[in-house]
Amino acid sequence: MKTRFRKSGYSDATASKYIALENPIYSLSTESEKQFKYVDGKRTDEVTGYRSWYTQEGLPPFMVKFEKDVKLPKYLSLVKFENLQGIEIRYDVYFKADDVTEVK
Repeated sequence: MKTRFRKSGYSDATASKYIALENPIYSLSTESEKQFKYVDGKRTDEVTGYRSWYTQEGLPPFMVKFEKDVKLPKYLSLVKFENLQGIEIRYDVYFKADDVTEVK
């Protein structure tokens, strides 16, 4: 997702500026993607986090990072995030959350 040029820390306010938590959010990923640590431009085997893709009407698909490997619901399931936060870096916005759960 693109934004204006900014650099700040993760915050709830930044996430709510881009994602309307009161509107439905759907899961696009069926498996989490591992993120690895890089040292001197080379990938190590150390996992730094996991990420998966989501969508909301009117927004391009967006990625959310998790510190632990979360259990993802089925494809296109309605979900909610625990402690969703966003950060603006340069012209991009990134998201992280503590967990994701399916809304029934």
